[in-house]
Amino acid sequence: MDLSSPLVDTLLALPAAVAPALVEEVPIGIFVVQNGVFRYANAAYAELVGWPAAELIGRPQTFTTAPDFREHADSVVQRRLEGKPGRPGLTRHLRRDGSAFDGQVYARLIDYAGQPAVLVTLLDVSELQQARRVAEWNAGMLARTEALCRSGSFEIQLPSGQLLLSEGLCTLAGLEPDASREARIDALDWVPADERPFVAGFWRNADPGEPFEFQHRVQCADGRKLQVLHRGRLEVGEGGGLRGFAILQDITAQKEAELRIQELANHDEVTGLPNRGAFLDQVDAAMHAARWDGRGVALLALDVRRIAEIKSSMGFGAGDTLAMALAARLRGVCGDGESVAHLGETEFALLIDCDPREAQGLIAQRGEALLRALQVPVRLGSTDVYPQCLIGAAAFPTDADSADRLLECAQTARVGLSAGRGIAFFKPESNSRVLREMALESALSHAIDNGELLLHYQPQVDLASGRVCGAEALLRWRSRELGTVSPGEFIPVAERCGLIGAIGDWVLREACRQIAAWRRAGLPPLRIGVNLSPMQLQPDLARHVQAVLVETGADPASLGFEVTEGTLMADVTLAAAVLRDVKSLGVEISLDDFGTGFSSLSSLSSLPIDIVKVDRSFVHDVTGSSKDVSVTRAVISMAHGLQMQVLAEGLETDGQLSLLVANGCDRAQGYWFSPPLAADDFERLVREQRSLPEKFLSRERRRRTLLLVDDEENILASLKRLLRRDGYHIVTAGSAAEGLQRLAEHEVDVIVSDQRMPGMTGVEFLRRAKELYPDTVRMVLSGYTELQSIIDAVNEGAIYKFLTKPWDDERLRAHVAEAFRQKDLADENRRLSRQVEAANNDLASVNARLEHLLAQRHDQALLLEASAGSMRELIDRLPAAVLGIDPDGVLVFANGEAMQLLPDADSLLGQPANAVLWPALFDATGRLTALNSIVTHQGRAMRAVARQISIEGQDRGQVLLLLPQAA
Repeated sequence: MDLSSPLVDTLLALPAAVAPALVEEVPIGIFVVQNGVFRYANAAYAELVGWPAAELIGRPQTFTTAPDFREHADSVVQRRLEGKPGRPGLTRHLRRDGSAFDGQVYARLIDYAGQPAVLVTLLDVSELQQARRVAEWNAGMLARTEALCRSGSFEIQLPSGQLLLSEGLCTLAGLEPDASREARIDALDWVPADERPFVAGFWRNADPGEPFEFQHRVQCADGRKLQVLHRGRLEVGEGGGLRGFAILQDITAQKEAELRIQELANHDEVTGLPNRGAFLDQVDAAMHAARWDGRGVALLALDVRRIAEIKSSMGFGAGDTLAMALAARLRGVCGDGESVAHLGETEFALLIDCDPREAQGLIAQRGEALLRALQVPVRLGSTDVYPQCLIGAAAFPTDADSADRLLECAQTARVGLSAGRGIAFFKPESNSRVLREMALESALSHAIDNGELLLHYQPQVDLASGRVCGAEALLRWRSRELGTVSPGEFIPVAERCGLIGAIGDWVLREACRQIAAWRRAGLPPLRIGVNLSPMQLQPDLARHVQAVLVETGADPASLGFEVTEGTLMADVTLAAAVLRDVKSLGVEISLDDFGTGFSSLSSLSSLPIDIVKVDRSFVHDVTGSSKDVSVTRAVISMAHGLQMQVLAEGLETDGQLSLLVANGCDRAQGYWFSPPLAADDFERLVREQRSLPEKFLSRERRRRTLLLVDDEENILASLKRLLRRDGYHIVTAGSAAEGLQRLAEHEVDVIVSDQRMPGMTGVEFLRRAKELYPDTVRMVLSGYTELQSIIDAVNEGAIYKFLTKPWDDERLRAHVAEAFRQKDLADENRRLSRQVEAANNDLASVNARLEHLLAQRHDQALLLEASAGSMRELIDRLPAAVLGIDPDGVLVFANGEAMQLLPDADSLLGQPANAVLWPALFDATGRLTALNSIVTHQGRAMRAVARQISIEGQDRGQVLLLLPQAA
């Protein structure tokens, strides 16, 4: 409100007689400024500033103006005196008591007492300005609050529906500030068209005084869509009309977070598959539907333990990659209406519909399809990983009547199942098996601390010498709660629950401790083999083994590691690197259970294997089929070809031992020789020097042995009398079957057999003898001639010679002697071949060790060279002269500081030191005498320090240091 300008105009228009009285009565401050001072002030102005009007006259024109506004006031007065028009303005004035107030002023040029002057009117607007400042603060606070809360507000008038939008709402929706002038609740362009009736309906149906809230979308000008929480309240205005106020808060991020939380609550974060809770809801719904239409539901629970192993060995990223790859495969094999889920780190599940009458067949079919899909290796970096899946199955309504129970049954069915070995169906006894496993896991976790574990040792014998050459350390558990537990029962439990690492470490330490104890007790050196679990095959294994060997004092040459094919094939590259490091310590490496896995010759040859342990399934008796015997021989030959020794497991009969000896097997172990023994019993067996019977030894035979086979006793007696004079050890048999038994009991060189015998002809018998004992020399002595079979046998090599009855004694003796000569020659050739092969193996081993030693020496030389170069550079940079003198007194070295001290040092190297250096440093014999003394050279005082150099008691000369005296 501006009253100053009209009032001045009115006052100037009044008659001169009336104006003074009226001015005094006006409730507005009026004063006149002339020549820079007050010339007049009315009562209202005097009251405003708290000064009597008389006291203001003559004071400076800015006497009552606040300091910040005085310059501006002077400039306004000056412009008015210059005739320039003006407008009302705001200034700040001071009262006599020092308080300030806001004033609205208007100045105008007038004629006062015949001279130019400025008439000023002043109106106190302090309350108005304070109200304006409060309003501005409230508006600013509202704007800042809306910005911080990502919200906006509006005011609405009903029933017109007219809206007044706040600045925050315009910013939120991306609207121009003047857009609010046209806004109506029924036609909001920043609300999607399909939601406008919804928003308008809330307001038109709202009850006055009752707050309400709802959610809707906002369409921003830039195309973004926001989700907002709309809170409003309607009130009755002064004229009876309705007025409302609303706040719209952006909750887009909150809604997205809620959706994400909902997704995480029902889905696995890594694979995106439904999790356990969501899957059980699906199973429950499927079971309810199945009850109505009489269908069946089957649940397959899959466990892929390789995921956890990969996470522990290769990191969480690799484990998650494997899980995602398997999830993609499961989605691929999942049909319409079927559900697949990721229940935990290593566990998946598949829900399928099935006919109850055909449930097991359909489940088995689907399980095999799943195995084929999941067993395909997954490429992780440069490594192929085999998932090794376990599948358990349960069906509704036969096995369970609730979702939780059905899943438990499917998981329980997997207990005891080997990875990749088909699918297991739930059986009622599975529950007791699970409870047994839980009890085993609980007791096993305390077995080490309670001292319940112990090692037994099964002797291994050398088939060449017949003596004990080592043992396999076998773990045993005698639980206080469960009694004696079989390794076949608790080892799988230890692997599944993660205890195998700690148990394996205990076995290693205990075996090393026992090795050291036997060495102190005076037992001959024996190699003790320790089984290595997959969890122990880590890059730091060699360092850990070395630490255990040092800690226990065990000899590395007395320790061996036995690793299964499955452990090696999981990651051949890693296994090869780890085992090479272990082997470099002197530890022997054995490949356990060979023949039961899928190792290829290429991978086998790349591994640092010393011993191949042939599985007991390949150890056959002499009564076994020829194919089985050929497989055993092939395995032994292959191992020898790869420069590896062969140890046969599961030796139980004389026939097995004879067959192994005949085919060149190196070592054996089994119950035939000895069961696993406690440490004291094993020590007693070794001290007793128990060994194989002489008849089974593969070398150093004492007598040449002849086997005579004929079903006529008189012929056997005649032949025995005839050939006994030649000094042979003669063994007889009355049939082919008895002959095979004699071959198992004795190491036979030459066989003479009749052709016509009951049950098996002589040719058939000798064919079988050739397969079992190919080194024997075989002859037929018969009066019956069936030409074709004899020719075939000779061509096959089954028969060396065919002799007829009746025989000539001397010719028969000559033929038998010639056969023994052939046998001796073949034996000698084989012996020489074995010696050459052993020498080659030893040479290869020595070469490998030499290469390793040379590589170490080379690395050490490079290190020493680098160290020497660094030392030479360090000496060159020393701030003291360093001179080297060899044992003959020749100057051989001078560092950089010495070069500066002796300008001709390069030419002086190689000359006698006492001839080129200062005489004060030497005695009469030419030896350095200045061990720690002050010498002067060219006016420079230096401290001379000499030291004798001696390495391993040999004189290597002297070193001389010349330090400035200041130092």
